[in-house]
Amino acid sequence: MELLSPAGNTEKLKAALHFGADAVYLSGKKFGLRAASDNFDADELKSAVELVHKNGKKVYVALNILAHDADFDGMEEYVRYLDEIGADAVIVSDLGILSLVRKAAPSLAVHVSTQASVTNGYAAKFYADLGVARIVLARELSLDEIAAIREILPLEVELEAFVHGAMCISYSGRCLLSDYTAGRHANHGECAQSCRWEYAVAEKTRGEYMPVEQDGRGTYIFNSKDLNMIEHIPKLAAVGVHSLKIEGRVKSVYYVGSVTNAYRRALDIYESGKDCRLPKNIIDCLYKTSHRKFTTGFYFGEGGGQCYETAKPQSDYDFCGVVTEQCADGVIFEMRNRFRTGDMLEVLSSGCDDGKSFEVGEMKDADGNVVTDAKIVRQRLFIKTPFELSAGDMFRKKIK
Repeated sequence: MELLSPAGNTEKLKAALHFGADAVYLSGKKFGLRAASDNFDADELKSAVELVHKNGKKVYVALNILAHDADFDGMEEYVRYLDEIGADAVIVSDLGILSLVRKAAPSLAVHVSTQASVTNGYAAKFYADLGVARIVLARELSLDEIAAIREILPLEVELEAFVHGAMCISYSGRCLLSDYTAGRHANHGECAQSCRWEYAVAEKTRGEYMPVEQDGRGTYIFNSKDLNMIEHIPKLAAVGVHSLKIEGRVKSVYYVGSVTNAYRRALDIYESGKDCRLPKNIIDCLYKTSHRKFTTGFYFGEGGGQCYETAKPQSDYDFCGVVTEQCADGVIFEMRNRFRTGDMLEVLSSGCDDGKSFEVGEMKDADGNVVTDAKIVRQRLFIKTPFELSAGDMFRKKIK
């Protein structure tokens, strides 16, 4: 099975590769559905593809807007460029864009986006007959429904399914709420996540404000829990899922690294043939980065996916820094959240997350000055560590 991680920018791309992704998905500056992400210009796309292929991995480029006529301006040239630089596939949701890709770059593989809302075998077979290489399934499917879809498809057509991250109140992102409430078009990548706002009702005649409450904080009637399927990888494999997709191109580099690391280790245990439950520390890793309450979505049937208490993500840990290079008796790292000497830092290292921690002792800045309070974001510091680490490893601190 393939582990597929999000890459909203070059830093996140490197984190995904460092922590074990088999493939990444990303977008150029246009035609993708995450306008809030940094994304990649033409030169950055070329460099990204080269870096991914140098690591023996794959890169898929999102071309998944629901297009209007005006959106096709420059698209054919863009598709040819993606083919020229060696993108492994493009992700599309619009049949017009699919037709254009076939014309502009006949050999470029096409993945059908979750935005196409493939929820049945007839739709899946239709896309298979058009020659697509992979179908990214709608999030609304159960395991039994996925098994039925797999049964009628040619073996060469792969199935990809989301396993972790934010869920959408609408069918795989086909939502008008953001456009209506904030003037931001979700189907062009500008979603304001209006579904996660707090709502109330008003009595029509008198205009009396009537909060929809379960407690003093109100209720969040459209707000979904986050998907978490790390304990169910064998079940996904059994129904024919080829690629496990992590949501989160607009989330932090720490989220990408931490979640990719956890799923990499879980997938390795499954593929080793060991018949055992996942170690608790792998499961717990997903609680150490920003998340809402977790759900298994629709995989085991409907129900239990809504989060009425709050729309605010939570985490028990702060991301404190990322290692840039190993030194003789420590590392150079780039600071991200404040900490001081005497604090305990936990290490997130590629292929390992066994709770290794150390007390912060000697720190110095680039000029050799002693630092006792790391409070300048992105400042490069030297810190002594008792462990051998590598560039890309991360530090985190438990929130008191």
